[in-house]
Parts: sequence; structure tokens; C-alpha cells
Amino acid sequence: MTMDYFLLLCSLLLPVVSAVEETLMDTKWATTELAWTAHPETGWEEVSGYDDAMNPIRTYQVCNVRELNQNNWLRSDFIPRKDVLRVYVEMKFTVRDCNSIPNIPGSCKETFNLFYYESDSDSATATSPFWMENPYAKVDTIAPDESFSMLESGRVNTKVRSFGPLSKAGFYLAFQDLGACMSLISVRVFYKKCSTTIANFAVFPETATGAEATSLVIAPGTCVPNALEVSVPLKLYCNGDGEWMVPVGACTCMAGFEPAMKDTQCQACSPGTFKSKQGDSLCLPCPANSRASSGAASVCSCRNGYYRADTDSPDSPCTTVPSAPRSVISSVNETSLVLEWSEPRDLGGRDDVLYNVICKKCLPDRGMCSRCDDNVDISPRHLGLTQRRVAVRNLQAHTQYSFEIQAVNGVSNKSPYTPQFSAVNITTNQAAPSAVPTVHLMAATASTMSLSWLPPEKPNGIILDYEIKYHEKDQGEAIAHTMTAQRSNARIEGLKAGTPYVVQVRARTVAGYGRYSSPADFSTNLQTDPPKSLQEQLPLIVGSATATLVFIIAVVVIAIVCLRKQRNGSESEYTEKLQQYITPGMKVYIDPFTYEDPNEAVREFAKEIDVSCVKIEEVIGAGNPPKLLSYRGKTASHLQAIPLEDFTPSGEFGEVCRGRLKLPGRREIIVAIKTLKVGYTDRQRRDFLSEASIMGQFDHPNIIRLEGVVTKSRPVMIVTEFMENGALDSFLRLNDGQFTVIQLVGMLRGIAAGMKYLSDMNYVHRDLAARNILVNSNLVCKVSDFGLSRFLEDDPTDPTYTSSLGGKIPIRWTAPEAIAYRKFTSASDVWSYGIVMWEVMSYGERPYWDMSNQDVINAVEQDYRLPPPMDCPTALHQLMLDCWVKERNLRPKFTQIVATLDKLIRNAASLKVVTNSTQSSGVSQPLLDRCVPDYTTFTTVGDWLDAIKMSRYRDNFVNAGFASFDLVAQMTAEDLLRIGVTLAGHQKKILGSIQDMRLQMNQTLPVQV
Repeated sequence: MTMDYFLLLCSLLLPVVSAVEETLMDTKWATTELAWTAHPETGWEEVSGYDDAMNPIRTYQVCNVRELNQNNWLRSDFIPRKDVLRVYVEMKFTVRDCNSIPNIPGSCKETFNLFYYESDSDSATATSPFWMENPYAKVDTIAPDESFSMLESGRVNTKVRSFGPLSKAGFYLAFQDLGACMSLISVRVFYKKCSTTIANFAVFPETATGAEATSLVIAPGTCVPNALEVSVPLKLYCNGDGEWMVPVGACTCMAGFEPAMKDTQCQACSPGTFKSKQGDSLCLPCPANSRASSGAASVCSCRNGYYRADTDSPDSPCTTVPSAPRSVISSVNETSLVLEWSEPRDLGGRDDVLYNVICKKCLPDRGMCSRCDDNVDISPRHLGLTQRRVAVRNLQAHTQYSFEIQAVNGVSNKSPYTPQFSAVNITTNQAAPSAVPTVHLMAATASTMSLSWLPPEKPNGIILDYEIKYHEKDQGEAIAHTMTAQRSNARIEGLKAGTPYVVQVRARTVAGYGRYSSPADFSTNLQTDPPKSLQEQLPLIVGSATATLVFIIAVVVIAIVCLRKQRNGSESEYTEKLQQYITPGMKVYIDPFTYEDPNEAVREFAKEIDVSCVKIEEVIGAGNPPKLLSYRGKTASHLQAIPLEDFTPSGEFGEVCRGRLKLPGRREIIVAIKTLKVGYTDRQRRDFLSEASIMGQFDHPNIIRLEGVVTKSRPVMIVTEFMENGALDSFLRLNDGQFTVIQLVGMLRGIAAGMKYLSDMNYVHRDLAARNILVNSNLVCKVSDFGLSRFLEDDPTDPTYTSSLGGKIPIRWTAPEAIAYRKFTSASDVWSYGIVMWEVMSYGERPYWDMSNQDVINAVEQDYRLPPPMDCPTALHQLMLDCWVKERNLRPKFTQIVATLDKLIRNAASLKVVTNSTQSSGVSQPLLDRCVPDYTTFTTVGDWLDAIKMSRYRDNFVNAGFASFDLVAQMTAEDLLRIGVTLAGHQKKILGSIQDMRLQMNQTLPVQV
């Protein structure tokens, strides 16, 4: 029994087209003698007669019932088979009731036999082939539903039989009589086929049925004109009765076309309407300020003066640029300025209006203005403002400025005209000089101090003189003394010996005094043993404090190490073999491969389900290669490409279906069904069912639940609970940035609880990864994928684990000792759990990014550990690092991990402390560079976006003017929102990389040797 036949039995879909029969031979319409071959000649006899409608017919009769040992054969003419694999024979006949014939021996029969003989040519003769069951192939013994007696008219019986598969050019039919009194009225030979049909906007050709009555023949489909494939392959199953069943794949009308003629055609949208996306939706009228002058429009073009932003969908209305800001108010205070304004009268039909402030410095004698230099500070910034107020500082005194306030929105960069603005002209007042920088002590005696300082950075005029203010440190400013100096140095006399003084200096212009410098402490010398100044003593003080701090840290580290050794010492003494002994009374996992007969393990741990209780609704997965499935109407087509090796195929053995299970006395539930594909070996069947033998031993809310197995009919099936949101990694990618930290930690807690249960049962998973965690509609995570045996390849250039079924699994989740020595324990599962934590907190990012497998092995061996994902709480990253401790006995147990996560959930404040994404975690700089791209290695901003996998926003950055790294480094979340980066996860990723860029601009990361 094939997988296709199983789909036929279990599908709830009704046939979509009735069967069509094609006749190969029909004696009913014969107008001359049939002249079939009879043996012996005294047996079957051709007779002319009439049917019920008085049409002439040719029949064959035989009635030698009074003679013993009858063996009468009748063979038809050669019948070409026309490449069909299975044919049907319809026989109309009458049979005399033996009881109605007096004085006959006991050899009277009321049945006859149907045979056929295949041949590549019409080569049969009166003696060849021999008149016996071999070489003829028997189809069936034919018995009447009703027989007749002499007193009754003949009752016609109709019987249909089929046979196949046929392989030669044609065949003969043969009828054997062993002592009946009967008449063969007519014989019709035909075959069944599925006629041409249209389903799911795909055309499927006429298809003959298969070789077996239970066969399903696949017919490939092609999309109707103006339709495109949604899922492939397009196929429809033709069953043995000539009926179409179980459509797979579909087409939908392309953009600009809508369904018509009862969903069998795709017709063009009429002028004035459009359809922007492929799908089954109908055409819509053009949005506001747009038009479509011709048919089949996928987008309506904007009218003159109206535009769509790059981030606007094709079905959004066209909008225009805003008018100029209104009511600009300026407030000048010496060299500072505050500007405020009201929003434009016309926002252009959009709500993403931002403001730019353009500063220009003007020359009054020439009437020319030029852009202000970088010294002018506009706060919070001068481009992309959301609020309508700025503060301007560091202007020059007595200078004329012009400020232009521009209003822009998402379509301003589409307009060929300069944004509309309102301008205001101001003139700054005379300002006092800025503060004097730090004062320096040049020399000191018992009664004098020699000082020097630099002029103010912004004198705002000519410095007339400096005022020096000083007083004894213990007396305060109330009795301070002052003196003036014409230059930037002075000598203070008449001081007390060995006394500390506080000194400050300020500058004076025609606008008055500026601000004092910061207070500086200096001391005069003693006459006998001049003491060292505080500055001279400072290195000694710092050195002593540093040595004390290093000593304290060393003591604390030694204490922690001793405590850890004391806690783990007894545990590390146990060997791996001793750890396998289980506490009495604890439920223990039993390896199904320890059974001499693996079927016994299946019977013991998995419940057998009758196939009639299972109904399949949809095929959601197939074998190699694995597919990114669709959940809740979302597809993964927009995701970044994920290497195929990162996935464990969900359908290694056959197809994976969604269906329903209705057990007696229980309500119907939705289930997932794994099937064993046709043509399996005994070993494949054993490996397939071993997963059920393993799963059936587990009972935990965070372990996928086994409902049962179907082994007594084909195909063999494993039935489990259905998880609506699918695999955790793809689910996180589809919902990037949509969950709170508490929700993510809750998912991690569920996974850890499931692994604790497995660890307590002494089961080692070996392939713990986010792709093998399933998520239901309540965000409950459950561990899945049991029973795949894996080994390490010998090829050192591709160090990956390969399953016995050929599905590669990357080593990015595997502990070092498992890679090097194949030591799989609960401790290696803990390592893998740390990688899963990283996957969850990074919303499905690929561990170690695009590093090769060999690079990953080398990096981990050199103590490289993954850095914290963006916005990852420090406590969670520390737990990851604990899971990645090289010494496996020092890694936490799953019991400890669950307790730690419970504590973090109860104390939510601890999850608000976020780790700096640039922490190296003990990583050498070359390895760290693979995680944090060095912006100096990129030529353009577009190259940098490519490196952080955000290339989709290239045009957004360029069109908004962020074409240099200096401008990018100043961007904020508001800037990203303004240029069209609306996804929260993408904003976090780009802002994190911008933060890395700022750090690289301001400091050089240390390189560890």
C-alpha cells in the first residue's frame, strides 16, 4: 500500500471531477459474427439474438450439463491495450439453476472462470497458448446474483472485474466453463481515466488510472494564464476509480489580475482599478490622488505633485510635501538662541512630518550667507526633528545669522523642489568670555606661588586682563584676595609657609568678566623640609590604592574557586559510567535498541491507533530538502537565507501532515502525523518507530506528546500533538522584536524544564536546538526530535554530524567534548541549551553567523564565546557563559538552570540590567572582529549595511542623506523611523551597530595576546 493510497483513504476532500471510461471493446455493438476461438468445438457456441430493446446481438452459449468433466474454453480476439495499465471487464450473462434441470449428474455448475493472456502481437492460434490456467492468468470465478429455471425468463447478471498491471501490447480474454448452462450476452472491455480539470488555478491534464485499484497517479499541473505558483510542486492525484483527489500546491492570480469564471480564470483589472499583490483577492479602486489609465494595473500611478514613499505600500494613497512651518519665534541671549515654531498648515496627507534647521552665517556688508561651521551646536540636532523647538549655542557675538526651518515628510525626497521653509534673521549680542581652562602651578616657595593658564577657548572679544582670586583652603571664600594680571601668568606673594590655597582665574573683555576656572588646590613650601605637593604625592597614593585593590580581588577569586571546588568536587569524581546508575524508584529511560525485537519496544511504549480514527487534512511538510512552512498565514519567504544545513528535516521518512484524531470516548483533536514513505527497508522502519518508542516514555508539559502509532496498516504513522506556531527558530524570525524579555525568559524556562525532565530520566538529547523546539498557540515551548542516531564524519574539512538518514546537522550547537571524543551527556545538552538561549534572545539569529564549521571549532577551542545579543540582560548572558564552560563537570545542571530562571522571573528588575554588546567575554580581538564589524573596512554605508544583513535599507539611507559614517554615527531611533525602518527588531540591530561604530570612533579596543 503506497503513501498516495493512504492520502486517498484519509483525506476529507471529496472528488472534484467524475470518472471517465474509455472503451477498448464492446460486443454489444457487433454487427457480424464475433468468431471467437472455442475449445473444444462442442463447447461454446455463437448464437444470434436480441436484447431487451430488440437490438440484434451476438452471444455465446454453453449447456453440456449432462456430460461429466466439462472443460470448455472461449477466447476473444486480440485487444490492444493503448498503454493503459489496468483494464475493466463488464460481463452480462444468464445462468440456468441446476435444480431446475432434471436427471443431471452432480457435476452441474452455476459459475464460470475469467482469464486473460498478454501478448505483444496477435499470435494466438487454436492450439496456442495451451488451454489451461498457465499460461492464462485467472482473474476471478464469476457467479451470478440470480439464476433462472425453465418456467422463468432469463435474468441477466452484470459483473465487472479488473486486472493489471499490463505490460505488453495487448491481451486476450478467455472464459472457462466447467459444466454450467449459461449464455454470455455481451462483454465490454474499458479503462478509467481522470478528465482534464482546473483546480487551485492550475490545469491538470487527462490522466489514466494506475496499475492497481488502490494506486494514485500523480498528474503535474500548470498555472492558468496570468497566474503564478504559490507552492510547488503542482500535482493532483488520480485514483483507481478515475477520480481526482488530494490537490497539492496551488496557483493564484498575479498582480493586476483577479479570479473569474468560478475561480478557473484570471482576468485583468479594469481601468481605474488595481491589484498590487499575487493572490486570490479582487481588484480595488485606485487610492486617493492616483490613477490607472489602462487595465491589468498592479499599481496606480500618482497624479502630478503627489508621491509615495519607498516604504508606502502600493495600495496606500499618494501624498504630497508639507507646507512651510508657521509662527517661527526666536529668543536671543548673547550668543545663544532658542527657536520655536508651529506645524505646517498642510501636512501633505501624512503624519510622518519632521523638521530640519539650517543655520547660515551672513556678512552684512556683502549681503551673502553661508552654512554655519561645526562649532555651532543645535540641540537636540539640526536634522530629522520631531519636536518643534531647538536651542542653538556657540554663536559668535555681534554676528548676523539666518535660520531656515524646513518641514519634510516621507515623500519630500521624491519632489524635485526644495522643501518649503520659514526663515528668521537674528543678530547675537556681545558675550563675555568663556571660562579659563585649568590653572597650573609653575613654582612655589614658602611665601610665593607662580601660576600660568591658557586663554579662554572663546574670548568673544579682546582680553583686557585676568582676575586671580585666592584664599586659604580652611578659611573659605569670605576672606578671599584678588589681583589682576595683563598676561596669562602671575606671581602671588605674601603667602603663609606650608599652607594650602584655593586659586581661580577669570578673563575680562569690554562685555565684562567671564566665568572663573575650576578651583585648584596648591600649597606653599616649608622653610626647613619642603613637603611635596599633592600632585607629587598623587602617584604614590594611586599606586598604593591599586595594590590594595588587587590584593582584595585576588582573595575573593581564590575564595570563589575554593567554594566551587568544594561544591562540585564529589560530583566530578564520578565517572560517566557511574552517573548511569539510577536512584531506586525513579522512572528511567529505556533505549529501544536494547530490545532484541524493536517491535516489542513499540508495543510497550506506544499505543496502537486504528487507521480509521485518523483523518488527514493537509500535507505540511515533506522529506528532503526541508521546507520553511507557513503558520497562521505568514510565510518565511522574506527571511534572510538560512543555510540548509542548519535545519533538521522534519520529514526524513515521508510526509508530515496535519490531521484530526478521534478516539472512542474522547473528543476529536488536531494532531501532527509523520508517515513512513513507500519502499522502506526493515532498518528504516525500525529507526522510524524508535522515535515513537522514545517519545512514548515521556510525559511532561514541555515535551512533545505522543498520541500513538499506526503499524498494522500502511503507511506506518507516528501521531503527535499539533503545535500551531511550528519550529521556534522560524517563529522568532517571523516575530522579530515582538516579545518582552519576560516572555522570552518564559520560553527558555519551559525548554529548561523539559530538558531537566529528560536529564532526570537519564536521556541525552544530542540535538538540542531552536529548530527542534516546537511552539503552540499559547507560546508553550516543547522539546521534540527524538531518535535520530548520528555520528561524526571522518572528513576534517567538513566536521559536521550526519544522521544515518543523510540529514546534516551543524556543530554550532555541540559541546567541544562531543565533537572531539563523541562524549554525549547531559552536560553536552547543557552546552546546547546555552546556544538555544542565544538563539532565543537574538530572535533566531544563526549562531556564529557566517563563520565556517572549522572556524567555529577553532574559536571555541581558543575560549571564544558568543557575545550577548542586543538588549540581552546581563544575568541571561552570564547563564549562557556558565553553560559554555569548557570543563563539563563545572557546567550547571538543568535543575540549577530552572531554579535560576525562576529567580529571574520573580525578580524582574534583574532583567533590566543589559550587557554591553561589545564585551569581549574573554575573546581575542581578531575573533571579536567577526562579531562586531569594523566600519573602517567598508567603503560605503551600503557595504556596512550588507555586513550587518540590513541591505534592504540601502536606498532609505541614501535618499535621506545619510551617506557618510560620520552622519550615521549621529543617528537615533527617531532618524531610523523617519527614513522607514519601522520594525522594532531591525531598529535595535542597526542602533546596536551604530553604538559599536561610535565606540570604534572614540577608542581602540584592547588586543589580548
